[in-house]
Amino acid sequence: MNEKDASAYQAAEAGTIRLVQTAKDTGERLAERPELSFRDDESGHENHLINIYDDIAYQTIEGFGGALTEASAVTIAKMSPARQQEIIDAYFDPKKGIGYTLCRSHIQSCDFSLGNYAYVEDGDDELATFTVEHDREQILPLIRRAAQKAGSEFKLFSSPWSPPPFMKTNGQMNQGGRLKPEYRQAWADMFVKYVQAYEAEGVKIWALSVQNEAKAVQTWDSCVYTAEEEKDFVRDHLGPALEQAGYGHIKVMVWDHNKERVYERAVAAFTDPEASKHIWGICFHWYSGDHFEALSAVHDRFPDKALFFSEGCQEGGVHLGSWATGERYGHDILGNLNHWTTGWTDWNIVLDERGGPNHVGNFCDAPIIADTTTDEVIYESSFYYIAHFSRYIRPGAVRIGSSRYTDKLEQTAFRNPDGTIALVVLNRTDAELPYVVRHRGQLADSAIPAHAIQTLLFR
Repeated sequence: MNEKDASAYQAAEAGTIRLVQTAKDTGERLAERPELSFRDDESGHENHLINIYDDIAYQTIEGFGGALTEASAVTIAKMSPARQQEIIDAYFDPKKGIGYTLCRSHIQSCDFSLGNYAYVEDGDDELATFTVEHDREQILPLIRRAAQKAGSEFKLFSSPWSPPPFMKTNGQMNQGGRLKPEYRQAWADMFVKYVQAYEAEGVKIWALSVQNEAKAVQTWDSCVYTAEEEKDFVRDHLGPALEQAGYGHIKVMVWDHNKERVYERAVAAFTDPEASKHIWGICFHWYSGDHFEALSAVHDRFPDKALFFSEGCQEGGVHLGSWATGERYGHDILGNLNHWTTGWTDWNIVLDERGGPNHVGNFCDAPIIADTTTDEVIYESSFYYIAHFSRYIRPGAVRIGSSRYTDKLEQTAFRNPDGTIALVVLNRTDAELPYVVRHRGQLADSAIPAHAIQTLLFR
């Protein structure tokens, strides 16, 4: 990022538009382009318009961020001190970085851990052996480092991939299985102990999801819940346990899986009034496709519940230099935001040169790849595409109305707490496309190159 861009999230002077651009086959990465100028719409201009309707308000943004996994922590720790600081600054520095404030971590192990581990010893029904000692080695230091750099707006939510093996029907953390009914209360009590232990380490938990990918039987850490089982667990065990321990303020989310079933899971959870009172919202992943309309269906039926994107990544190992990866991120973030999503978290913030470590070989890409053999930090296209949202749409921003003249362009618009409007425009086509920003009776001419993303900032 250049120095000019690093200095501010603000709009340009009145009557002008600040334009930040990332484009394929160029060196432009969050590059400051010449400012645009507004002119009066005296002739009633009709063509190539992107309209901004800032008197219409939709959802408020909690923030953007990624997952602070053991894999990310271990990888960062292998880098030189200068490279470690570069990565932390790139994500979390509020002036030089891309503005991450909202992060996810895992309760016990996940696939992006070095191996299976639980917080209690096998068979410990009383949870007397509970400890987060494993997390003190790498995970908690990374979380504290990120939080310190991000500042007061930092929020952390946590998700379990599996209960301890003895609590499950299959007797192992991997390969799915279910939570045994007789251990539902003990598992809920472990959530509380986790929150308390992290608080003792100086890390407050902002939110929890009940189960990562509640429908998936995976070769790694996993556990299956039906919609009824998940809802009943929150109603009868997790919700009351948090409240009794003084943590009723922690936000609870259900599902934490793909969007194709987000509506059905929402109906099951939110139409039970006793369960619903403990549930803040529903979170989801992208691996089964767009299904943006399903998000609006949830909002339309349950407007008081939050919609939250909790995980997405490019599967299949590292994709060095791929532009399609960035465009996948841009398209999905735009679609989610335009259908009532209030928060967004990527998967691993950093992975190594193989796309790991991962204890079952489920290697993936990340926005930053840290080559632990050469001490090189590699920024994938996804890093810059995410930044066009996370850096310029700040916590507390409100989505406002917008429309565009062609579906070859994708766009969303937000009004930040300081009054700055952030308009994000995405072009995934092979041709440059013209457009004219129209706002409060004024026009500004612009164009976006092929395979590019822009953020426009104005008042």
